[in-house]
Amino acid sequence: MLIQPDRSSLLIIDIQAKLAPAIHGADLLISNSRWLVEIAQKLSIPTLVTEQYPSGIGSTIPELAELISAEQTVEKIYFSSVADPDANLALEAHCKEQVVIIGTESHVCVLQTAINLKEIGKEVFIVADCVGSRAQADRQLALDRMRQLGIHIVSKEMVVFEWLQKAGTDQFREISKNYLR
Repeated sequence: MLIQPDRSSLLIIDIQAKLAPAIHGADLLISNSRWLVEIAQKLSIPTLVTEQYPSGIGSTIPELAELISAEQTVEKIYFSSVADPDANLALEAHCKEQVVIIGTESHVCVLQTAINLKEIGKEVFIVADCVGSRAQADRQLALDRMRQLGIHIVSKEMVVFEWLQKAGTDQFREISKNYLR
């Protein structure tokens, strides 16, 4: 199945200030994530951000926080956003039937949220070049496990081209010129 712009939402899981520096390949993950968030905004894709225990791990990194409104951000204490009562309410309000996920850590909050979303009937897409863990091996094991469970593993460009659907539009020309080099 393809990711449909009118049926999908973007979920950013726990890309937070005190955790980000410990993530393997953090600079690339942050750059890729910002790229995808900017395009999601241009295409009016609903976006939600979770923050795991922000008083301990910090808020969302500035590179992403400046793109997101306070209404799009929810705090949680459960690793799975679905298991957390407040985060789950926000998911129900903001997330459509297809959920594109980016964030950290792949083997904890991303994994548990993705599995729970699939269990409740959502079509889940993990953007491989926008998720990370402190250890690369944990990231890879998480991607392998999610794939085995029928969760779709995609790249950031796969997501964008599926959201765009076709060339020749003003949106395609703008995104192609500014983001696809």
